[in-house]
Amino acid sequence: MIFARRPGRLTGRRLALGALLIVAAGPLAACGGLLSGTRPAQRGPVDGRLRPVREDLSNAVSSFATTEYHRIAPIAAGPDPKAAFARLRGVVAAMPGAAVVDERPGYLYAEYTTRWLRFVDDVEFLLDEPAAVIHVRSASRLGRRDFGVNRERIEAIRARMAG
Repeated sequence: MIFARRPGRLTGRRLALGALLIVAAGPLAACGGLLSGTRPAQRGPVDGRLRPVREDLSNAVSSFATTEYHRIAPIAAGPDPKAAFARLRGVVAAMPGAAVVDERPGYLYAEYTTRWLRFVDDVEFLLDEPAAVIHVRSASRLGRRDFGVNRERIEAIRARMAG
């Protein structure tokens, strides 16, 4: 008995070809910069706060956010907030994939680029001297989810600042 293939049905060969195309397209897109997105035109503090994250997406954290997923505690700056902020720059610059892009008194903006697919995340820090904390905002440029990467990054920075 001969089985006729239904049009549009995925066979083992078609699935394998599709998987191969997906695996090959990722690095090609990364080489072309298609996964890096564009640097946000609006960044930096506004009225003493970092800009809000999009709360309809699960790809960012901020110490100013109000939703559970997006909210993260600011980084403690200790008894000498200015010295802690100066140290923060070194911590950020030493991390893999980090590039400090903008630096002003009490404000730091860096981009983090992933190694393989070259995704870029935008990370901002704002010193609140009277409260002795450093506010944070870390957001993926592309995608609806970050799978916790932005939170993990900020927690790694917090741990390095505490150590």
